[in-house]
Amino acid sequence: MTSHRTAQTMKPATAAKKLGVYLEATPAEFQEGSVSRDELNALQTDPPEWLRELRRNGPHPRPVVAARLGVSISGLARGGVTEALTTEQIEALRDENPEWLQKERATQAEVRKEAERLKEKRAKEDAADS
Repeated sequence: MTSHRTAQTMKPATAAKKLGVYLEATPAEFQEGSVSRDELNALQTDPPEWLRELRRNGPHPRPVVAARLGVSISGLARGGVTEALTTEQIEALRDENPEWLQKERATQAEVRKEAERLKEKRAKEDAADS
């Protein structure tokens, strides 16, 4: 007796998140269907033109905007950025470098520095325990 494996599928929102794109900017057929694990892998390894264009020019979802600006998603919200931004808008924000962006970048740098300090501390403790 052979068992039939059913293809694992995900909602378009989940697939868009995994692809790092803004769902509302994807083609209608992507938004309306479900995406199998195989289809997702194919999109990641050989992205169609619409996906390459979205990744290049946006609009980008907030996690991508935050990463490109070097701030947290919460930092974006504190700065009043709640919508998806295009690459051009992100560049303009970077060039303008408003006070909130400078502050959030400094905060993010402190968070990274503290995380690194804790990581080193744990590594030393683990080495001492060995």
